[in-house]
Amino acid sequence: MKKLAILLSIVLVALSLSACGGNSDRITLNVYNWGEYIDESVLDDFEAKYPNIKINYETYADNETMYTKLKGGGSSYDVLIPSDYMIARLIDEDLLQKLNFDNIPNYSYIDDKYKGWSYDPENEYSVPYMWGTLGILYDKTKVSEKDFTWNTLFDPKYERSVLMKNDMRDTLGLTLKSLGYSMNSTSEKELKEAKEKLIAQKPNVAGRVNDEGMDKMIAGEAPMAVMYSGDAAYCISENPDLDFAIPSDGTNYFVDAMVIPKNAEHKEEAELFINFMCETETALKNALEIGYSTPHTGAYEELPEKTKKSFQYPDDAILESAEVYSYLKDKTDLYDKIWTDFIASI
Repeated sequence: MKKLAILLSIVLVALSLSACGGNSDRITLNVYNWGEYIDESVLDDFEAKYPNIKINYETYADNETMYTKLKGGGSSYDVLIPSDYMIARLIDEDLLQKLNFDNIPNYSYIDDKYKGWSYDPENEYSVPYMWGTLGILYDKTKVSEKDFTWNTLFDPKYERSVLMKNDMRDTLGLTLKSLGYSMNSTSEKELKEAKEKLIAQKPNVAGRVNDEGMDKMIAGEAPMAVMYSGDAAYCISENPDLDFAIPSDGTNYFVDAMVIPKNAEHKEEAELFINFMCETETALKNALEIGYSTPHTGAYEELPEKTKKSFQYPDDAILESAEVYSYLKDKTDLYDKIWTDFIASI
Protein backbone atom coordinates (compact mmCIF):
# COMPACT_ATOMS: atom_id res chain seq x y z
CA MET A 1 0.00 0.00 0.00
CA LYS A 2 2.86 2.40 0.81
CA LYS A 3 4.39 1.81 -2.64
CA LEU A 4 1.01 2.41 -4.26
CA ALA A 5 0.57 5.66 -2.31
CA ILE A 6 3.98 6.87 -3.43
CA LEU A 7 3.20 5.99 -7.05
CA LEU A 8 -0.11 7.83 -6.89
CA SER A 9 1.63 10.89 -5.39
CA ILE A 10 4.13 10.96 -8.24
CA VAL A 11 1.35 10.73 -10.82
CA LEU A 12 -0.63 13.53 -9.14
CA VAL A 13 2.41 15.82 -9.00
CA ALA A 14 3.14 15.16 -12.67
CA LEU A 15 -0.47 15.90 -13.62
CA SER A 16 -0.39 19.08 -11.53
CA LEU A 17 2.76 20.33 -13.25
CA SER A 18 1.28 19.45 -16.64
CA ALA A 19 -1.88 21.41 -15.81
CA CYS A 20 0.19 24.43 -14.84
CA GLY A 21 1.63 24.32 -18.33
CA GLY A 22 4.03 27.26 -18.28
CA ASN A 23 6.07 26.41 -15.18
CA SER A 24 8.90 24.85 -17.18
CA ASP A 25 9.07 27.97 -19.35
CA ARG A 26 9.40 30.45 -16.49
CA ILE A 27 12.44 32.70 -16.51
CA THR A 28 14.43 32.73 -13.28
CA LEU A 29 15.54 36.24 -12.35
CA ASN A 30 18.49 36.24 -9.94
CA VAL A 31 18.40 39.15 -7.49
CA TYR A 32 21.28 39.79 -5.06
CA ASN A 33 20.64 42.28 -2.26
CA TRP A 34 21.72 43.23 1.25
CA GLY A 35 20.23 41.16 4.08
CA GLU A 36 17.08 42.52 5.75
CA TYR A 37 16.66 45.01 2.90
CA ILE A 38 13.29 44.33 1.30
CA ASP A 39 9.69 43.55 2.15
CA GLU A 40 9.78 40.01 0.79
CA SER A 41 6.07 40.12 0.02
CA VAL A 42 6.90 42.37 -2.95
CA LEU A 43 8.71 39.42 -4.51
CA ASP A 44 5.43 37.49 -4.39
CA ASP A 45 3.64 40.55 -5.76
CA PHE A 46 6.06 40.67 -8.69
CA GLU A 47 5.64 36.98 -9.48
CA ALA A 48 1.85 37.34 -9.30
CA LYS A 49 1.97 40.24 -11.75
CA TYR A 50 4.48 38.49 -14.04
CA PRO A 51 3.76 34.75 -13.71
CA ASN A 52 6.33 33.91 -16.40
CA ILE A 53 9.15 35.13 -14.10
CA LYS A 54 10.40 33.45 -10.93
CA ILE A 55 12.59 35.37 -8.49
CA ASN A 56 15.66 33.69 -7.03
CA TYR A 57 16.56 36.01 -4.15
CA GLU A 58 19.93 35.92 -2.35
CA THR A 59 21.50 38.25 0.20
CA TYR A 60 24.96 39.48 1.20
CA ALA A 61 26.38 41.17 4.29
CA ASP A 62 28.48 43.94 2.75
CA ASN A 63 29.55 45.48 -0.55
CA GLU A 64 32.92 43.74 -0.57
CA THR A 65 31.34 40.28 -0.23
CA MET A 66 29.03 41.06 -3.14
CA TYR A 67 31.95 42.35 -5.23
CA THR A 68 34.09 39.28 -4.58
CA LYS A 69 31.29 36.93 -5.61
CA LEU A 70 30.47 38.94 -8.73
CA LYS A 71 34.12 39.30 -9.72
CA GLY A 72 34.71 35.60 -9.19
CA GLY A 73 32.38 34.86 -12.08
CA GLY A 74 30.91 31.72 -10.55
CA SER A 75 27.44 33.22 -10.25
CA SER A 76 25.24 35.13 -12.65
CA TYR A 77 22.95 37.80 -11.23
CA ASP A 78 20.40 39.94 -13.04
CA VAL A 79 19.89 42.67 -10.42
CA LEU A 80 22.26 43.94 -7.71
CA ILE A 81 21.69 46.67 -5.11
CA PRO A 82 25.16 47.94 -4.11
CA SER A 83 26.15 51.20 -2.44
CA ASP A 84 27.32 54.33 -4.24
CA TYR A 85 31.11 53.86 -4.06
CA MET A 86 30.82 50.21 -5.07
CA ILE A 87 28.68 51.13 -8.09
CA ALA A 88 31.46 53.50 -9.18
CA ARG A 89 33.94 50.63 -8.91
CA LEU A 90 31.72 48.27 -10.89
CA ILE A 91 31.32 50.89 -13.62
CA ASP A 92 35.07 51.54 -13.70
CA GLU A 93 35.77 47.83 -14.08
CA ASP A 94 33.15 47.47 -16.83
CA LEU A 95 31.02 45.07 -14.78
CA LEU A 96 27.67 46.84 -15.31
CA GLN A 97 25.34 47.40 -18.25
CA LYS A 98 23.77 50.72 -19.13
CA LEU A 99 20.03 50.73 -18.46
CA ASN A 100 17.30 51.20 -21.04
CA PHE A 101 15.14 53.73 -19.23
CA ASP A 102 12.34 53.22 -21.75
CA ASN A 103 11.73 50.03 -19.77
CA ILE A 104 11.84 51.89 -16.44
CA PRO A 105 9.24 54.70 -16.73
CA ASN A 106 8.77 54.77 -12.96
CA TYR A 107 12.26 56.28 -12.74
CA SER A 108 10.39 59.57 -12.99
CA TYR A 109 9.32 59.09 -9.36
CA ILE A 110 12.93 59.21 -8.12
CA ASP A 111 13.69 62.57 -6.50
CA ASP A 112 16.16 64.59 -8.57
CA LYS A 113 18.33 65.17 -5.50
CA TYR A 114 19.38 61.49 -5.73
CA LYS A 115 20.30 61.66 -9.39
CA GLY A 116 23.61 62.72 -10.89
CA TRP A 117 25.76 61.70 -7.92
CA SER A 118 29.44 61.19 -8.61
CA TYR A 119 29.18 57.40 -8.67
CA ASP A 120 26.91 57.59 -11.78
CA PRO A 121 27.03 61.22 -12.92
CA GLU A 122 25.12 60.72 -16.18
CA ASN A 123 22.45 58.46 -14.60
CA GLU A 124 23.22 55.66 -17.05
CA TYR A 125 23.71 52.60 -14.88
CA SER A 126 21.63 52.85 -11.72
CA VAL A 127 18.27 53.60 -10.15
CA PRO A 128 18.35 54.73 -6.48
CA TYR A 129 16.64 52.31 -4.11
CA MET A 130 17.18 53.62 -0.56
CA TRP A 131 19.38 56.08 1.29
CA GLY A 132 20.43 56.66 4.86
CA THR A 133 23.13 57.63 7.33
CA LEU A 134 25.55 55.85 9.64
CA GLY A 135 25.19 56.44 13.37
CA ILE A 136 25.04 55.01 16.86
CA LEU A 137 22.09 53.02 18.17
CA TYR A 138 22.05 53.08 21.95
CA ASP A 139 20.04 51.87 24.93
CA LYS A 140 18.73 54.89 26.83
CA THR A 141 18.61 52.90 30.07
CA LYS A 142 22.36 52.21 29.87
CA VAL A 143 23.85 55.20 28.05
CA SER A 144 23.30 58.80 29.14
CA GLU A 145 25.40 60.67 26.57
CA LYS A 146 23.99 64.03 25.46
CA ASP A 147 26.35 64.69 22.56
CA PHE A 148 27.46 61.64 20.63
CA THR A 149 30.62 61.79 18.55
CA TRP A 150 32.48 58.90 16.98
CA ASN A 151 34.92 59.15 19.89
CA THR A 152 32.09 58.00 22.18
CA LEU A 153 32.75 54.50 20.85
CA PHE A 154 36.36 54.72 22.04
CA ASP A 155 35.68 56.13 25.53
CA PRO A 156 37.22 53.74 28.14
CA LYS A 157 34.07 53.95 30.27
CA TYR A 158 32.28 51.83 27.65
CA GLU A 159 34.34 48.69 28.18
CA ARG A 160 32.70 45.67 26.47
CA SER A 161 29.75 47.85 25.53
CA VAL A 162 30.07 48.50 21.80
CA LEU A 163 28.97 46.43 18.82
CA MET A 164 31.15 47.47 15.89
CA LYS A 165 30.26 46.77 12.27
CA ASN A 166 32.25 44.07 10.54
CA ASP A 167 32.60 46.32 7.50
CA MET A 168 35.82 47.81 6.18
CA ARG A 169 34.58 51.15 4.82
CA ASP A 170 32.28 51.95 7.74
CA THR A 171 34.71 50.97 10.47
CA LEU A 172 37.73 52.67 8.96
CA GLY A 173 35.59 55.63 7.88
CA LEU A 174 34.15 56.41 11.31
CA THR A 175 37.56 55.97 12.92
CA LEU A 176 39.16 58.37 10.44
CA LYS A 177 36.36 60.82 11.24
CA SER A 178 37.00 60.45 14.98
CA LEU A 179 40.59 61.51 14.31
CA GLY A 180 39.48 64.60 12.41
CA TYR A 181 40.22 63.14 8.98
CA SER A 182 38.03 62.55 5.95
CA MET A 183 36.11 59.28 5.78
CA ASN A 184 37.63 58.98 2.30
CA SER A 185 41.24 59.56 3.34
CA THR A 186 43.80 57.75 1.20
CA SER A 187 46.75 58.83 3.34
CA GLU A 188 48.66 55.76 4.47
CA LYS A 189 49.74 57.63 7.61
CA GLU A 190 46.15 58.51 8.54
CA LEU A 191 44.89 55.01 7.79
CA LYS A 192 47.60 53.44 9.95
CA GLU A 193 46.64 55.84 12.74
CA ALA A 194 43.03 54.69 12.36
CA LYS A 195 44.13 51.05 12.50
CA GLU A 196 46.06 51.63 15.73
CA LYS A 197 43.07 53.40 17.27
CA LEU A 198 40.84 50.46 16.38
CA ILE A 199 43.31 48.02 17.91
CA ALA A 200 43.35 50.09 21.10
CA GLN A 201 39.53 50.03 21.14
CA LYS A 202 39.46 46.26 21.62
CA PRO A 203 38.46 46.38 25.35
CA ASN A 204 35.32 48.33 24.40
CA VAL A 205 34.17 45.90 21.73
CA ALA A 206 31.40 43.47 22.65
CA GLY A 207 31.29 42.05 19.14
CA ARG A 208 31.86 42.70 15.45
CA VAL A 209 28.56 42.22 13.68
CA ASN A 210 26.45 42.78 10.63
CA ASP A 211 22.69 42.12 10.57
CA GLU A 212 22.85 40.03 13.75
CA GLY A 213 23.67 43.24 15.62
CA MET A 214 20.02 44.24 15.24
CA ASP A 215 18.82 41.19 17.18
CA LYS A 216 21.41 41.78 19.88
CA MET A 217 20.34 45.40 20.39
CA ILE A 218 16.64 44.51 20.41
CA ALA A 219 17.36 41.88 23.05
CA GLY A 220 19.30 44.41 25.17
CA GLU A 221 22.57 42.51 24.88
CA ALA A 222 24.74 45.62 24.37
CA PRO A 223 24.50 49.30 25.31
CA MET A 224 25.35 50.65 21.85
CA ALA A 225 26.08 49.66 18.27
CA VAL A 226 27.28 51.23 15.05
CA MET A 227 24.28 50.96 12.78
CA TYR A 228 22.68 52.26 9.61
CA SER A 229 19.68 54.49 10.17
CA GLY A 230 17.16 52.13 8.60
CA ASP A 231 18.24 49.17 10.72
CA ALA A 232 18.15 51.43 13.76
CA ALA A 233 14.56 52.46 12.96
CA TYR A 234 13.52 48.82 12.89
CA CYS A 235 15.27 48.09 16.21
CA ILE A 236 13.58 51.05 17.88
CA SER A 237 10.18 49.83 16.68
CA GLU A 238 10.91 46.54 18.47
CA ASN A 239 12.50 47.99 21.63
CA PRO A 240 11.40 51.48 22.83
CA ASP A 241 14.43 51.71 25.15
CA LEU A 242 16.57 52.30 22.06
CA ASP A 243 17.38 55.55 20.31
CA PHE A 244 19.63 56.65 17.45
CA ALA A 245 22.22 59.41 17.27
CA ILE A 246 23.94 60.88 14.24
CA PRO A 247 27.39 61.89 15.62
CA SER A 248 27.90 65.62 15.75
CA ASP A 249 31.32 65.37 14.08
CA GLY A 250 29.74 64.19 10.85
CA THR A 251 28.66 60.96 9.24
CA ASN A 252 28.36 58.92 6.07
CA TYR A 253 25.43 59.73 3.75
CA PHE A 254 24.82 56.86 1.36
CA VAL A 255 22.63 55.79 -1.52
CA ASP A 256 22.09 52.18 -2.53
CA ALA A 257 20.89 51.69 -6.08
CA MET A 258 19.64 48.96 -8.42
CA VAL A 259 21.99 47.94 -11.24
CA ILE A 260 22.32 45.20 -13.84
CA PRO A 261 25.63 43.28 -14.14
CA LYS A 262 27.34 42.92 -17.49
CA ASN A 263 26.82 39.15 -17.48
CA ALA A 264 23.09 39.28 -16.60
CA GLU A 265 21.14 36.76 -18.63
CA HIS A 266 17.78 38.54 -18.50
CA LYS A 267 18.29 42.27 -18.97
CA GLU A 268 14.75 43.21 -20.05
CA GLU A 269 13.20 41.22 -17.20
CA ALA A 270 15.69 42.85 -14.82
CA GLU A 271 14.53 46.28 -16.01
CA LEU A 272 10.95 45.13 -15.53
CA PHE A 273 11.82 44.23 -11.94
CA ILE A 274 13.55 47.58 -11.33
CA ASN A 275 10.52 49.39 -12.72
CA PHE A 276 8.25 47.34 -10.43
CA MET A 277 10.40 48.28 -7.44
CA CYS A 278 9.78 51.90 -8.40
CA GLU A 279 5.99 51.58 -8.35
CA THR A 280 4.66 53.74 -5.53
CA GLU A 281 2.95 50.88 -3.71
CA THR A 282 6.07 48.71 -3.86
CA ALA A 283 8.44 51.50 -2.84
CA LEU A 284 6.17 52.38 0.09
CA LYS A 285 5.97 48.76 1.24
CA ASN A 286 9.75 48.50 1.24
CA ALA A 287 10.27 51.81 3.04
CA LEU A 288 7.78 50.93 5.77
CA GLU A 289 9.14 47.43 6.23
CA ILE A 290 12.87 48.06 6.36
CA GLY A 291 12.99 51.58 7.82
CA TYR A 292 15.39 53.08 5.30
CA SER A 293 14.79 56.44 3.66
CA THR A 294 13.12 56.35 0.27
CA PRO A 295 14.19 58.50 -2.69
CA HIS A 296 10.77 57.79 -4.25
CA THR A 297 8.66 60.95 -4.23
CA GLY A 298 5.31 59.13 -4.32
CA ALA A 299 6.22 56.77 -1.48
CA TYR A 300 7.62 59.63 0.61
CA GLU A 301 4.32 61.51 0.39
CA GLU A 302 2.50 58.47 1.78
CA LEU A 303 4.78 58.09 4.82
CA PRO A 304 3.47 58.92 8.32
CA GLU A 305 4.33 62.48 9.37
CA LYS A 306 6.15 61.09 12.41
CA THR A 307 8.52 59.21 10.12
CA LYS A 308 9.18 62.24 7.95
CA LYS A 309 10.23 64.19 11.06
CA SER A 310 12.45 61.44 12.47
CA PHE A 311 16.19 60.79 12.15
CA GLN A 312 15.34 58.76 9.04
CA TYR A 313 14.94 62.09 7.22
CA PRO A 314 17.47 64.39 8.95
CA ASP A 315 17.78 68.11 8.39
CA ASP A 316 19.54 69.27 5.25
CA ALA A 317 22.30 70.78 7.40
CA ILE A 318 23.24 67.30 8.66
CA LEU A 319 23.30 65.85 5.16
CA GLU A 320 25.26 68.78 3.74
CA SER A 321 28.02 68.22 6.29
CA ALA A 322 28.05 64.44 5.78
CA GLU A 323 30.44 62.57 3.50
CA VAL A 324 29.57 60.20 0.69
CA TYR A 325 32.06 57.36 0.34
CA SER A 326 34.09 57.73 -2.83
CA TYR A 327 35.54 54.99 -5.01
CA LEU A 328 39.14 54.54 -3.89
CA LYS A 329 40.50 53.38 -7.27
CA ASP A 330 44.20 52.51 -6.93
CA LYS A 331 44.03 53.05 -3.16
CA THR A 332 41.61 50.14 -2.69
CA ASP A 333 44.55 47.78 -2.11
CA LEU A 334 45.83 50.07 0.64
CA TYR A 335 42.47 49.91 2.44
CA ASP A 336 42.38 46.13 2.01
CA LYS A 337 45.86 45.81 3.51
CA ILE A 338 45.09 48.10 6.47
CA TRP A 339 41.87 46.18 7.15
CA THR A 340 43.54 42.79 6.81
CA ASP A 341 46.32 43.85 9.18
CA PHE A 342 43.74 45.10 11.68
CA ILE A 343 41.69 41.90 11.60
CA ALA A 344 44.85 39.82 12.01
CA SER A 345 45.85 41.87 15.05
CA ILE A 346 42.67 41.19 17.02
